[in-house]
Amino acid sequence: MIASAAILIRERGARPTAIADVLAHSGAPRGSAYHYFPGGRNQLLCEAVDYAADYVAAAISEARSGVQMLDIAVRFYRDGLIDSDYRAGCPVMAVAVEAGDPDIGTDVIAHAGAAFDRWRDLITGRLVDDGVSRRKAADLAALVVSALEGALVLARASRDTAPLDAVARQLRRMLKT
Repeated sequence: MIASAAILIRERGARPTAIADVLAHSGAPRGSAYHYFPGGRNQLLCEAVDYAADYVAAAISEARSGVQMLDIAVRFYRDGLIDSDYRAGCPVMAVAVEAGDPDIGTDVIAHAGAAFDRWRDLITGRLVDDGVSRRKAADLAALVVSALEGALVLARASRDTAPLDAVARQLRRMLKT
């Protein structure tokens, strides 16, 4: 159910992702939602954001360099865009952009913020290991996350990976220096 929620959030956003939709997508019986998520929809959304954060963190943690980390992230986003016919974005970003929606709990937004912090910390650490000063690495990590998330939005809107490819080329140059 958590993976299904993450998929639905990345395609639809958090607000339109209802427990009934998650149950239909996952094939889980209705009672299981109340058993596993006694906190209701917000608990499910929090766990879906955490699941997405863990998934991305595991992928980028395997990188042996900042450039390889970038390549992993870009490939993941590109494949998701193409495989979903440009419907799939990032579930963490989807939650974050709905921060002003009263139907999205502040706990869900906090989980999104923690996910972005975690990714920036991982990227910072990778870049420090590559010999970049901690301050510059932290700045670059914020730029990488922001640029990739923004490129993902532009690519979805244009139904073209060109924005993602352009951002990847520029970030690659920055990470190599």
